[in-house]
Amino acid sequence: MSVELYAFTCGHLTIPHGFLLEGREGWITVPIPAYLIVHPKGRAVFDSGLHIQAQTDPVGYMGEACLKYATFHFHPGEELAARLAAMQVDAASVDYVINSHWHYDHAGGNAQVPNADVVVQGREVSHAFAAGAAAGYLKQDFDTGQRLRQVDGEHDPFGDGSVVCLPTYGHTPGHQSLRVRTADGEFILCGDACYLKESLDNLHAPGVIADKAAAVSVFHRFRQMQARGARIMYGHDPAFWKTIPQAPVRLG
Repeated sequence: MSVELYAFTCGHLTIPHGFLLEGREGWITVPIPAYLIVHPKGRAVFDSGLHIQAQTDPVGYMGEACLKYATFHFHPGEELAARLAAMQVDAASVDYVINSHWHYDHAGGNAQVPNADVVVQGREVSHAFAAGAAAGYLKQDFDTGQRLRQVDGEHDPFGDGSVVCLPTYGHTPGHQSLRVRTADGEFILCGDACYLKESLDNLHAPGVIADKAAAVSVFHRFRQMQARGARIMYGHDPAFWKTIPQAPVRLG
């Protein structure tokens, strides 16, 4: 059995366009992706989407101040556990949830895979607890009681090189992306290291970022990977995600 990769869209958010592209005005509605990786040794999820409370009580979840910058379009059946159930996958059977980082739209569904170990860069853990809700880190998303695997740099959860965490610091101090090698090719799951195709095409940095120089350096790394045949899975690109087959159709 080779590695299989599946993609989900777990709701949408409307946010300022300038968050994604420095200097851009107006608002943009973006998809919230998550992925399922099926490996001969187990199952992993990369990012977990939004917290289910955001479907019914976004003010209680985020607070009124945060909602000035985010409007949720998130409905029952779009949460991670429901997306997995639609594939006949029991959320309790997932072994790992690999978070690109702990912002609310990437770690909000962690508790929906209750038996999964959470794999995250150690420096992201430290930053999340220090930065708090004002920086997009909501403690209920990641302080779930799940077993935490804090990694430092590249990490290979299945031990065979097919699924590897890649440090891509810049968006946050502890951001990571995921390289997945399937029989259909290599995929780079960017997370927020590259929101949009336009970002990579033009080396256009986001407006909200921890380290701009580091983020642009990651763009150059992604271009090198792309040149050798890897498919770049942009984190929140609306046009790109309209072209992506949704599970249960296999992506790779």
